[in-house]
Amino acid sequence: MAEGGWMEAVKKEIGRLTEILIQSQQPDGRWSFCFETGVMTDAYAIILYRFFGRREDYVQEQAERLMRLRGSDGLWRLYPDEKEGNLSSTIEASLSLMVAGRIDPNGQDIRQIQEWVRSRGGLSQAGSLTKVVLALLKLKKWSDLQSVPIELLLLPRWFPVNFWDLVGYARVHAAPVMVAAEQQFTVQIPGLPTNMADWGEAARTADENKRTMALAGIVGDWLRPHGPRSRLSKLALGYGEKFMLERLESDGTLYSYFSTTFLMMFGLMSLGYPKKHPVLQKALQGVEGFLYKTPSGLHMQENTSTIWDTALIAGALQESGVPSGHPALCKAATYLLSRQQDRIGDWALKNPGVPPGGWGFSDINTINPDCDDTAAVLRVLSPFVTTNFSTIGDSWYRGTTWLLSMQNRDGGWPAFEKNTAKRWPLKFMHKDAASAWTDPSTADLTGRILYFLGKTHCNYTNPAVSRALNFLYRDQEKEGYWFGRWGIAYLYGTWAALTGMSAVGISKEHPSVARAVKWLLSVQNEDGGWGESCRSDVEQRFVPLSASTPSQTAWALDALIAVSNTPTPAIQAGVRRLLAFFSKEKSESSEYPTGAGLAGQFYIHYHSYRYAWPLMALAHYRQKFGGNKD
Repeated sequence: MAEGGWMEAVKKEIGRLTEILIQSQQPDGRWSFCFETGVMTDAYAIILYRFFGRREDYVQEQAERLMRLRGSDGLWRLYPDEKEGNLSSTIEASLSLMVAGRIDPNGQDIRQIQEWVRSRGGLSQAGSLTKVVLALLKLKKWSDLQSVPIELLLLPRWFPVNFWDLVGYARVHAAPVMVAAEQQFTVQIPGLPTNMADWGEAARTADENKRTMALAGIVGDWLRPHGPRSRLSKLALGYGEKFMLERLESDGTLYSYFSTTFLMMFGLMSLGYPKKHPVLQKALQGVEGFLYKTPSGLHMQENTSTIWDTALIAGALQESGVPSGHPALCKAATYLLSRQQDRIGDWALKNPGVPPGGWGFSDINTINPDCDDTAAVLRVLSPFVTTNFSTIGDSWYRGTTWLLSMQNRDGGWPAFEKNTAKRWPLKFMHKDAASAWTDPSTADLTGRILYFLGKTHCNYTNPAVSRALNFLYRDQEKEGYWFGRWGIAYLYGTWAALTGMSAVGISKEHPSVARAVKWLLSVQNEDGGWGESCRSDVEQRFVPLSASTPSQTAWALDALIAVSNTPTPAIQAGVRRLLAFFSKEKSESSEYPTGAGLAGQFYIHYHSYRYAWPLMALAHYRQKFGGNKD
């Protein structure tokens, strides 16, 4: 490339991405990209609509998407490079397609799937949520499931083992399941087999039985002096009902998640709620707002990512040089300000006396703010503070106060709730959901919040920053990387940690930084980019992806830019690869899920990521090295 051409290509791509994003903004200032996951939500939505006799068009459109996601071997996967079919996804997709009339329950197709499921250990090896749905559909006995005693809801918060030791999004999944399980509630839906004997072993495993008995013993021993179980379970059922109803959003969904709303509807029906009950009908209507048209078909999102996408994109536009006075950014700021939360949520139980002021992930979320979204929104609002202090000063103060108050005692930041990292849920609750029961400090969240603080002129001398840095130093693994809880995985965590440390003044000579850079360079692909498999999240070690992805390349590149004084060959190669992504309209690597939900069970392809993160990295490259020659 001729002298000066390299930076010109970067500037051109920045301009193109900027224009795409500005043109895709909604009139009210939001960006609404798809939060796309695997088959679970579509499979459950088909079951839900069939049971309530609603929207055959939605049933068939979601069934069409599931058929398109099926592998050439007849199985379903969570991510393209999963070694073989995913057991839970294959079971869920198969059952829902039977319900939709797209697969013959007695056909050869299903017999082959049954044989494969049996060869992988049968239904007992499926995920815990899959087993719950099988029990609800009368395809598995409730007694075959690992269970949590309903009386756990009655234990006081000061007791060493109590329901509030779980993080909020885990509680709203667990409560309706506990209620339905206590009632042994089941439904029958036409199209399903009468039993699942041909699908292999269904009984709970020895480990599940051990966990069930241990937790039941702890709860029972403490509550036994307080009355007979029949009375206590009745009290707990009433509390479970109250717990769910008190956490409904205005659209009728539970905590703004599809899966919790799905479970809640069956939980409430187990208590006698008829199908026509207003709460159930409103919930059914509410989840319709999660539907999104994708190239592969209609998709039921687990929730909407509107706040996250809007803050992420607006922040990328600011970094790319779009002035804060631009209409797109002004509209985005106005929209984000309108979504600041002013209600006390469950987060306040462990962080009392702090006024609400955070932001949530989805557009309708009003009681479940999180630290990541709050930091992202505050970064967008920061340029407006000096020019519009009279109008947003109070919002800024409440937001920053809330965010800083959420710092854990170990110096890191959680996602949703402060100091929620007890060990007992990992020992007694469902093992496959271990990463979702609690909310410990994570490197990715801590790094991103440090980045925000650094951009608002805090440095390593600030006490909160100093504590966070010490957390990161301790959390770094011997290989030099950090694990990222909410992205895939070691690339995400390492990017967040390095950019955060750099923003608060930690130099590239620091041993922690040097080790991380050495690791990033060691895993750069031959094409100049970076790629990491979702298997990293499962195996708890870095597993490379043969193909580079746009978001992961952008993360690694952004981290190297943050800690480098010159555009090194590795950086130049990364920029070259990032530019090459956009020479094609579509590629498999652009759709690879790089968002993490639950290890081995739930991953996210954010449709916004292929635009926002590359734009951010290229903008930082231009800002830092724009005066350098090729």
